[in-house]
Amino acid sequence: MTSSSLQMSRQLLVGELIRRAAHKTPNQLAFIYENKKITYLELEKRTLHLAGWLQDQGLKIGDKAGMIFKNNLEFVEVMFGTAAAGYVSVPINFRLAPEEYSYIINQSDTKILFIEEEYQETIQSIRHQIPNVELVVVVGKVNALDMIPYEAIFQSNSEYKPIDNLVQENDPCMICYTSGTTGKPKGAVLTHKNVLLSALNSVVDSKIESGSKQLIVTPLFHIAGVGNLLISCSVGGLTVIHREFNPVGVLNAIQEEQLNGLFMVPAMWNFILQVPNIGDYDLSSVKRCSTGAAICPVGIKEKLMQYFPNAGLFDAFGQTEMSPTTTCLLPQDNIRKANSVGKPVLNVEARIVDENMNDVPIGEIGEIVYRGPTVMKEYYKNPEATEEAFQGGWFHSGDLVRQDDEGFIYVVDRRKDMIISGGENIYPAEVEAALHKHDAILEAAVVGIPDQEWGESVKAFIVLKKDKILSEQEVIQHCLTHLASYKKPKIVEFLDELPRNPSGKILKRVLRDNEVKVN
Repeated sequence: MTSSSLQMSRQLLVGELIRRAAHKTPNQLAFIYENKKITYLELEKRTLHLAGWLQDQGLKIGDKAGMIFKNNLEFVEVMFGTAAAGYVSVPINFRLAPEEYSYIINQSDTKILFIEEEYQETIQSIRHQIPNVELVVVVGKVNALDMIPYEAIFQSNSEYKPIDNLVQENDPCMICYTSGTTGKPKGAVLTHKNVLLSALNSVVDSKIESGSKQLIVTPLFHIAGVGNLLISCSVGGLTVIHREFNPVGVLNAIQEEQLNGLFMVPAMWNFILQVPNIGDYDLSSVKRCSTGAAICPVGIKEKLMQYFPNAGLFDAFGQTEMSPTTTCLLPQDNIRKANSVGKPVLNVEARIVDENMNDVPIGEIGEIVYRGPTVMKEYYKNPEATEEAFQGGWFHSGDLVRQDDEGFIYVVDRRKDMIISGGENIYPAEVEAALHKHDAILEAAVVGIPDQEWGESVKAFIVLKKDKILSEQEVIQHCLTHLASYKKPKIVEFLDELPRNPSGKILKRVLRDNEVKVN
């Protein structure tokens, strides 16, 4: 072992995770994606070759590499290769609209962009809006002369050059964007230590064994997807990646690969339970059914215990800025404390405080704040938001919670009126900003309403300008030109005026209280 590799091995570095797994279990299958299989040794070779190629492009330590991928094996290679080279990955939601892509790519200072072939046309249409992007690499067929085929990287003679002492575990590893109440996403800067400690927390709290086999079907661009990649690699496990969610495909994968664990949001678990012949599948290998991103109804929990008899149910809670898990409800408490999000996980300190940072009494409502090695470094190029988030020396989640006399935490209200639909976070201010771009709309207010399939759906209340006419479909179509499809309103209601309090603030509580479930 050279002195440089010795120095790097002493740190919690994401690139080192693959090197370590390749040293311990070189021939262990690391990932299966469609008809592709790759061992840890093969993955190490490809990620280091990719890292060497990135170094040859003249990028500097800390430069940003954006990724617009659906779930695939290339996401894994780019994430680990970028980290090994000392660069910072920027996973981008593939569902976004062009103007949303432009904002994130520019705000993050992305210099090289990795995309799948289906996004070429979109990126070409905004190339003039993203002048700092020097290279675009395409997985699949390349249609533009100024774009580079991904596989051409591995035909090059590039060789990785060690980055000893150039990157430390507290340096940025990735920037994950989370929507803000201003309508513009904020980039949470997560360090190598942040994401690896969070993964190790989950290994300990969920008692994940070496060589465990898991399925990832949630989007990899989410911090939850990244977290599950790191968890598996930390224990030298096998990860089966599904490109898109298909309930029958999930059940087949469990049976064929004898998988031990999987994470899905409650809406996904609900679809799994709707498969008519679910009882015909051999699901006995599953030891962990994990969920999060929204409260999981008791009925779903009880059915999961019925169809996955050997599995414990883990209900996680957290947020991107915390890398992501902060609390977890463990199997032994999942029914008796069914509405709780559990207790803080290993290495996460939590308090429930009032507006003056005083601890509130047991049973009273306050904001949950956090401290520990999984707290993000900052919001990228947003010192005001960073300062606000860390007032009093703790990270302010914005979540209002209460705690019972056994220490279990219950979420009372979500931060800033956030809507969670199928596990996707949707901020009303972002949708409202898009609605206000229509010249016929005077005012708009957006709320989440219960949805039997997705947990919540978006509803927009619209006040039109005088003598203007709009249909519900026209409003929805307008939103599609500015926002990702999952953020569009499912229902639009036109009002003469919006309810307000004496100071003029819109009373969204009144709008929500008059709503019924969407079937």
